Amino acid sequence: MADIFHDFWIQASAGRVFDAVSKPSGLDAWWTSKSSGEPRAGEKYKLVFGPEYQWEATVSKYVPENTVEFEMTRSDKDWNNTHVGFIIKPGENGTNVQFYHTGWPAQNEHYRIFSYCWAMYLRLLKLNLENGLIAPYEERLNV
Repeated sequence: MADIFHDFWIQASAGRVFDAVSKPSGLDAWWTSKSSGEPRAGEKYKLVFGPEYQWEATVSKYVPENTVEFEMTRSDKDWNNTHVGFIIKPGENGTNVQFYHTGWPAQNEHYRIFSYCWAMYLRLLKLNLENGLIAPYEERLNV
């Protein structure tokens, strides 16, 4: 098994950061093309990344204003049964985000590519919350 971890700071309130990583409207601003679901443990999310990528996840952990984790249930074969999570910690100078994507079956090419892609997407999350940037979905990895 292989895991991805990224820790970083965002100059925004913990509540805003938590909403951006747990609510469909927040996810759509930096990660998904379109998503739906309710941020509560056990709830199902639809995560759309284009016509060929209609994925699903279950909220496997949920602590309001602190932790949200999605277990990928219908996705790319390398993503199935992996966990994408965010731990949010307020600080004096912003909010610390501890991101993880755990349970990859191998450190294969897809894993290595997506480790980089996660860094790019998390940068978009930061730019969205700090500067109001919402890049068009098709351009997100080029910003």
